[in-house]
Amino acid sequence: MSINPRFYRLTVLHRRIDDALRRESRGHASPFRLLRLKTLKLAVRERLARLARQPAFAL
Repeated sequence: MSINPRFYRLTVLHRRIDDALRRESRGHASPFRLLRLKTLKLAVRERLARLARQPAFAL
């Protein structure tokens, strides 16, 4: 069983955004930058959920 390349890329992107959020929240981050990262993370999470709901043969 192999993983869908799109699912994998979205997972990697989600992890990178999460890491960026952690880095930004440690320092003196711009509230707008944090908001942008959180919005991107939510969008990626929604795309991952939508992709996970698809039947396996539709990948």
